[in-house]
Amino acid sequence: MFKALIPAAAAIALVAFAARPQTLDASSHDVPTMTWRLNYEDQTAKLTYGVDNSDQLALMITCQPGEHMAVVYGYVQPDSPRLTPATLGPTPIDPLSGGDAPESLIALNDPTLAALARDGALRVVGEAGSSTIPASVQERRLAADFLAYCGSARA
Repeated sequence: MFKALIPAAAAIALVAFAARPQTLDASSHDVPTMTWRLNYEDQTAKLTYGVDNSDQLALMITCQPGEHMAVVYGYVQPDSPRLTPATLGPTPIDPLSGGDAPESLIALNDPTLAALARDGALRVVGEAGSSTIPASVQERRLAADFLAYCGSARA
């Protein structure tokens, strides 16, 4: 039972942290900073939101060039009616957290993803309810680069 409670508590903490305004003093070393990052592994692009310099992610969106759908992993998911479960049946155990890792599919042209790149805000929903994850101008460019890369026909 504790195996499930610890990852769930960590997920709720990440969602709560992501949902609160980023008005803290940047010199504070006690509060981890959560940011958007874009990485590439082979042909897979990964847009993540999590704690800097760690594996603690609230959300990860992956895709490959030419695909029309992206895979969403995490304890928060884009708040979109078009979001669909990636698997039917039980979700696999996440090897990093030891808990369930929700996995969904979302169309790359979904208005929720477009709003992240255009407006700098991604509406998300999780166990703690719904909130919005902000993105700076630089992070908005990362989201736009992600969507452009995924929508391209690169081989």
